Amino acid sequence: MVDSRPDPAQSGLPVDRPSCADVARRRWIARGLHGLALAVALPVLPACSSRKPIRGQPVAPGSTVLALGDSLTYGTGAGGVQASYPAVLAQLTGWQVVNAGVPGDTAAQALARTPPLLDEHRPALVLLGIGGNDFLRRLDEAATRAYVQRICELARAAGAQLLLIAVPRPTLAAKFTGSLTDHPMYGELAEALRIPLHRQGWAEVLGDERMRSDAIHANAAGYEAFARGLVATARAAGLLVG
Repeated sequence: MVDSRPDPAQSGLPVDRPSCADVARRRWIARGLHGLALAVALPVLPACSSRKPIRGQPVAPGSTVLALGDSLTYGTGAGGVQASYPAVLAQLTGWQVVNAGVPGDTAAQALARTPPLLDEHRPALVLLGIGGNDFLRRLDEAATRAYVQRICELARAAGAQLLLIAVPRPTLAAKFTGSLTDHPMYGELAEALRIPLHRQGWAEVLGDERMRSDAIHANAAGYEAFARGLVATARAAGLLVG
């Protein structure tokens, strides 16, 4: 095995050349100290490496839930809005889910619709999944992030809880492999704002050709799979009991 540690002589300081016995002894001592450091450090790593899971308050059956987004919320490709994810989610949870998805909407357009929607429906929970059209049109990502954050702030100010839905990031690799990954913006916002995040939901559905109606929309089976995944996330976040 090659010793990869840097030669002390490379520091620029004068160094005495040790004997072979000295080298062997120093290596033995260094290995012992390294093992001791690991033994001391490892037990405290879990406590320092992550924060507590983000949890909300249970949303009772019959409560109004606002699903805000674009065509993936509206249900394009499902064969009718009754097969959209908000409709399936309502059946699975007993919530009164308002489908506020508008095909083609950007984050800026969704933000413009947010105040009147909040005033009209007074939701207990907002499911926010927006930004896909911004990415497809290559709009400024900093602006998209600011719009999504502002929607979250408005929802909170109106007394609603939030569940942020991550949207995949279009990449050249995804085009050829079909493998999709969430845009990192959503994880960053969820952590910064301390709100639950539904991860990899659309990435998994849209990455499976059996659950797509076209390259960027789900079919009925895909929307149902997405809704069931969202239920699991809501339960894990304490938003849904039972």
